Amino acid sequence: MNHNKKKILKVTALFVFMFFLGWGAGSLQKQQMKKTVETVSVQNQADNWGLGFGAEGTQPTGNVTADELKKYNAWYVGDKNKKTIYLTFDCGYENGNTEPILDALKKHNAKATFFVVGHFLESAPDIVKRMEEEGHAVGNHTYHHPDMSSISELASFQKEIDDVASLYQSITGKEMIKYYRPPQGKYSTKNLEMAKELGYHTFFWSLAYVDWNVDDQPTKDEAFDKLLTRIHPGAIVLLHSTSKTNGDILDELLTKWEEMGYTFAPLSELIEES
Repeated sequence: MNHNKKKILKVTALFVFMFFLGWGAGSLQKQQMKKTVETVSVQNQADNWGLGFGAEGTQPTGNVTADELKKYNAWYVGDKNKKTIYLTFDCGYENGNTEPILDALKKHNAKATFFVVGHFLESAPDIVKRMEEEGHAVGNHTYHHPDMSSISELASFQKEIDDVASLYQSITGKEMIKYYRPPQGKYSTKNLEMAKELGYHTFFWSLAYVDWNVDDQPTKDEAFDKLLTRIHPGAIVLLHSTSKTNGDILDELLTKWEEMGYTFAPLSELIEES
């Protein structure tokens, strides 16, 4: 009787052991699969360009370091020891504010880069010609302004870029400079690799403010509160040419920055110094 009980207990114990052994192995396998999926997700994840600001007058940190970006011929900021500002404007469409911006730049002899989309080239070719004639760079902001981080094929990525460059050349008779800015600041490592493969320099920014909503424009004081307190050496400034506030304040803004000891330089100088 005791012998039978012992036998039953041994069988039961063995069954329980095998059950938990199988459960543990299955659980471990599931955890490993989950970890693998998470790793793939992180590697392929798109990101939005973002900044973190510290003390006034100091460079912000980006969600990718300047050194890491340089591997892809990409920048978001210049030399922290030089009070240089690189002016850039994103141009989605023309609504009467780009020419006042150009007037202010001309007054201050400041050269900027205008990142244009297909619609701007189609609808405002004379302004594009003026940009080129006055010594500004006209960069590539893609033809349709899509989320480029969702594009994984080189052919599709290249078409968005090439269509802008082709139209620019037909308007100005000159080859477009190979400067690229990702629409909405959305990017992926693959995007940066593709842009570099196509010979482009990618430019993010180290200073911007909420100026793009034409129905809710910031006041002059609100604009100065952001643009004067957050300016820093080596700043790549992003402004939108659709902003009435920018058109109204740019002359005074450039004057104030000059009074703070800053000078203006084209992005070409940033590339040369890197």
